[in-house]
Amino acid sequence: MPRIALVTCRSGEQVAEDRDLPVLVRALGEAGAEASAVVWDDPEVEWAGFDLAVIRSTWDYSWRVAEFTAWADRCGEATRLLNPAGVVRWNTDKRYLGDLAAAGVPVVPTRYVAPGEPADLPEDREYVIKPASGAGARYAARYAPGERDGALRHLARLHAEGFTAMVQPYLRAVDTAGERAVQYFGGRLLHASRKGAVLAPGTAYDERKVAHPGLEPWTPTRAERAVAEQALAAVPARAGELLYARVDLVDGEDGRPRVMELELIEPNLFLFLHPRSVPEVVAEVLAASR
Repeated sequence: MPRIALVTCRSGEQVAEDRDLPVLVRALGEAGAEASAVVWDDPEVEWAGFDLAVIRSTWDYSWRVAEFTAWADRCGEATRLLNPAGVVRWNTDKRYLGDLAAAGVPVVPTRYVAPGEPADLPEDREYVIKPASGAGARYAARYAPGERDGALRHLARLHAEGFTAMVQPYLRAVDTAGERAVQYFGGRLLHASRKGAVLAPGTAYDERKVAHPGLEPWTPTRAERAVAEQALAAVPARAGELLYARVDLVDGEDGRPRVMELELIEPNLFLFLHPRSVPEVVAEVLAASR
């Protein structure tokens, strides 16, 4: 009987509930595994006692990156960790969008502003500022050209906390076409979802946002699948190292899909929206544990 850890984090005010976790624990148990939800920073856990550790909802990692990546290294040495520590380390810093762009993947244009660097904010269009390590729209906000003072205060806060900031154009198509999440498991398309715009005008960067407004099932277009698979092909990982992936897409000004984010660490699988995907996820996790 394989022992499988589904890795999560402690509950807290800034951490959403993982609705998929109890479903997966139960389904894996019914399939013959000994599965349990395990908190990643619990010092009492003996990771070597598991055949497989699958990162599922470590949703506090983005403000504890150094600690989290050090844990991933230790866990990966003790047992099989998926996705593996090297992928985790690469994906914690959204400068990976530059790597994808260099590989020819269409991405949302992004400029990075590290602490001490000049702001040089857009003056002719709306834009978004967010940390290069972040999740759930934490510390993200949308600005109009006339809101420069607020944007500078936002940048100062990010820099004071040691974050590199990202500056991206606000692609207005997200207000009508939404953002699509195309999810893969075991190297195959699992399902896709669509949600509405997360960043409303005037919402402060430190205000908590609804991370997945208006979430609904979605059938990805051929163009969306092509871009998603192009992004996955550009990940610096060996074949078979990615158990799961979520590619978040929005439409560019040309109407074509672009990668907004590539989630390889702890993407919400939205199994509550796609219950038919549970058996496939269970089968792939069991296969990886052997």
